[in-house]
Amino acid sequence: MWRLQLIRKPWRCFSTSAGVRRWFDSVGPAAKDPLQAVTEAFNSDPFPQKINLGLGAYRDEQGKPLVLQCVQQAEEKIRGCNLLDSVSAPVASATLVEECVKLVYGRSVNVVKEKRFAGVPALSGTGACRLFAEFQRNFFPESAIYLPDPTWTNHHNIWANAHVPVRTFHYYHPHLRGLDFAALIDDVKNAPDGSFFLLHPCAHNPTGIDPTEDQWSEISNLFKMKNHFPFFDMAYQGLATGDVDKDASSIRIFLEDGHLIGCAQSFTKTMGLFGHRTGCLSLLCADRDQAVRVKSQLQRIAGAIYGSPPVHGIVLLSTILGDQALKSIWFKEVKAMASRIQSMRAKLRERLELTGSSLNWEHITKQVGMFWFPGLTPEQVDRLAKEFHVYMTPDGRMSMAGVTTSNVRYLANAVHEVTKCR
Repeated sequence: MWRLQLIRKPWRCFSTSAGVRRWFDSVGPAAKDPLQAVTEAFNSDPFPQKINLGLGAYRDEQGKPLVLQCVQQAEEKIRGCNLLDSVSAPVASATLVEECVKLVYGRSVNVVKEKRFAGVPALSGTGACRLFAEFQRNFFPESAIYLPDPTWTNHHNIWANAHVPVRTFHYYHPHLRGLDFAALIDDVKNAPDGSFFLLHPCAHNPTGIDPTEDQWSEISNLFKMKNHFPFFDMAYQGLATGDVDKDASSIRIFLEDGHLIGCAQSFTKTMGLFGHRTGCLSLLCADRDQAVRVKSQLQRIAGAIYGSPPVHGIVLLSTILGDQALKSIWFKEVKAMASRIQSMRAKLRERLELTGSSLNWEHITKQVGMFWFPGLTPEQVDRLAKEFHVYMTPDGRMSMAGVTTSNVRYLANAVHEVTKCR
């Protein structure tokens, strides 16, 4: 009887002229994340009055992470539930997406009733942005994304790594420390028709500068004329004004003007759910049939990247947003968070003016949200760290969540020292 014999040969890896190939010798170190570098420098500093203003998450008056009451009550509510049940995760996911859409567009509009939205849970705002970037590359391969200058630094990485060309449009005016609206409008006009634009609906990161409602209306009208697509990255809803609905007014202007809209939502800052990575990506479509097709593609792309987010965060967030009592508690808590930030802005401005500084500091209270963008030079940022033990990202963005009643005077004096004329 004939037998098939398998001839086994010794396995050999690829080789080079120098011998066996060393697979990872060509891999160099990645550039260190700016926030990670700030945190490491802060942690290694033994100075007792050191201040960390690189924080991306909210902190309370003692500089500690805040666990919201609505989160604690939601945890109690879901304790004992079988989160591994095959039914609970899909139901929680559907609730999360629907409630997120209501937060964006308002409960009274027909978007949810007409089922004109395609949405999926995402790994926080970063995951939602990356998912949309992949969707854009899949279905609009020749398109670019226009990002405001400046913007959250990771926006550039997200779209570039998805192989979407990145362009920028004017946003910040360094001399006015405000919005460069005329240049922004020119860039929107000059972009090719049908371009994709990323917009911050409120509490712009890093500048804290938002357009007025009239300016948003003008932007929306111009987008309609140029057939541009607005993609909003909503990471701070409620932390700009303290009013969740008011902070979504920019998106609702676009809704009223008849735009189709993309929105990434994150709750890591506004609910203190940083470790849960909870978020949502939703796309407003022309009708229900279109929404079904778009959602199927989002699910397909998400399945190839991460599958689905961890179920605990989905259930926790859907519990808060789907329970009117818990959501009302959250509304009050996010308002209190915004109020503390606004109070620290006022105190910091007052303290800087009391130093006798000849500079105008009114932009501190004109800017909104988590961050103050004072327009410091890299040399001034370096001096603040080395001489005064005050740490922030290299662009000079300061997290107002790191400012407290106990350190505001020290911070004001430090900023005055590095900004005064010599």
